[in-house]
Amino acid sequence: MLVYMSMHNDVSFIIDLRLNLYEHQSTYNPNLPLRFFMYAADIYSDLTKDENLYGTKAIQISPPKFVIFYNGEAEQPDRKILRLSDLYTVPDTCPSLELTALMLNINKGRNEAIMEACKTLKDYAEYTFRVRTYAKELPIESAVERAITECIREGILSDFLSRNRAEAKKVSIYEYDEEKHMRQTREEGKEEGIQEGRQQTKLEAIKKMMKALNITAEHAMEILEIPENEQEEYLSKLPK
Repeated sequence: MLVYMSMHNDVSFIIDLRLNLYEHQSTYNPNLPLRFFMYAADIYSDLTKDENLYGTKAIQISPPKFVIFYNGEAEQPDRKILRLSDLYTVPDTCPSLELTALMLNINKGRNEAIMEACKTLKDYAEYTFRVRTYAKELPIESAVERAITECIREGILSDFLSRNRAEAKKVSIYEYDEEKHMRQTREEGKEEGIQEGRQQTKLEAIKKMMKALNITAEHAMEILEIPENEQEEYLSKLPK
């Protein structure tokens, strides 16, 4: 059940002699092909631990398939192929080692053919959509409670939510808070980067003015109208 995938978000199993590795992501991650490669290496190592890898007999292994279920808020296409070779430091038109992963957008209104074929997945998308929608106006606890109550009443994940109401609520709140924290962290990082860029631009302007006019740093900052409470920080970064 995907409601639990934020806690246990990697799943592997063998169907029809094929190794299937599924991952659930609420944040787009271009590094998943590399992570899948590491997961697969560990799994194959475990599956062949009793085999003679140095012998002349070919050891049969299950062919892998990698799928990512994405339901983040950042816009992504219905289907997207992520490749290990996209992460290589230099382009390689014919990589000796490749891994491709299919990312499926499972948000409400996306990949409708898949959603119609799998009611549980469609219900999960509807439930997630309601939690996020209500959380824009209500405290997250109230938003989750309202979404759960409505979904049970309307037959959306009703059996699961009825049996596991308390745990589903707890995990949903955790997942939402985790997403919110990650969004805030990215926004704060972006703002810090902008601020650092502005400071570096001012620092370069101070240096150029000092050199061009043969004046002190203090005089240059006065001309550039840099506030006094910021001047000490720039002085510490200028050559003595």
